[in-house]
Amino acid sequence: MSAAEKSQKVRVERARRFGDCYLGLELWRRLQLDEFLAQHMDGDDTDVPWSRVAAVLAINRLCDPGSELAVEQHWYPSTALEDLLHMEKGKINDTRLYRCLDRLLPLKTKIEQHLKQRYGELFQAEFDVLLYDLTSTYVEGVAEGNPMMKRGYSRDHRPDCQQLVLALIVNVEGFPFSYELFDGNRADVTTLKTILRTVERKHGKARRVWIFDRGVVSEENLATVREHGGQYLVGTPRSKLKQFEAELLKEDFEKIRPDVEVKHIPIPGGEETYILCRTAGRKEKRKPFAAALQSESKKLCVGWRNGSRKAN
Repeated sequence: MSAAEKSQKVRVERARRFGDCYLGLELWRRLQLDEFLAQHMDGDDTDVPWSRVAAVLAINRLCDPGSELAVEQHWYPSTALEDLLHMEKGKINDTRLYRCLDRLLPLKTKIEQHLKQRYGELFQAEFDVLLYDLTSTYVEGVAEGNPMMKRGYSRDHRPDCQQLVLALIVNVEGFPFSYELFDGNRADVTTLKTILRTVERKHGKARRVWIFDRGVVSEENLATVREHGGQYLVGTPRSKLKQFEAELLKEDFEKIRPDVEVKHIPIPGGEETYILCRTAGRKEKRKPFAAALQSESKKLCVGWRNGSRKAN
């Protein structure tokens, strides 16, 4: 039989995803999450190490996010993780995946601290400038078992549904520094004090620069940031533009991009510095000065003595 005839008889059976899963597992190990979770989750009473189940969950989120049921029925059987993680066949199911999530939740703070340290070591990441924002996630049901589920301002335009508010903190590279959950009816402006205390409890005090939009801005919140030794770059209400009518009319802006101009305006005897920013597109679109006061300045920034604050 010739080689060509032999090749025609070759069959491919149970082809499995390898490359993306191998990369995900390698990242998992470089972050030393395998060792960390083995230390905190694994015991003698389990036939499947929980740290490896956690690896399956994390790699799925990286490669092809899906529900726990979809992981069991479709994604996991199509991958090479069974061999890569040295798992017996049939050991991954949705119940075990859900139970793993329950075991991960109490380790949230320790995982965040570990990731911050290890990620910083690998990539020389810095965490002195932090971006803070909030979003919401809703459920279609009564959610009687979760007292945090409430109706509130819905970013998903589903005021008929109960929701949770999710607060996320990332560094300038977009690495998730920490997250917290709030009741679904919690106003954004009321969350900052809790977040500042939580970050200091987890990661210690530091002279951090906080960046957030005007939905979190209040004079009380800004005072709290200063009390914690922080700096900020935050959104300022458009009503503040009235104070800068004369400055807006001047042409002494500095061009930092082809269509963006800025101007620093220190406040005499104060701790803040306003930074007026305007774009050529908006300037052309809204020439009347009254309209320009509201829209010509794309961003209005205010900064404290050792920080800055920015507004749209």
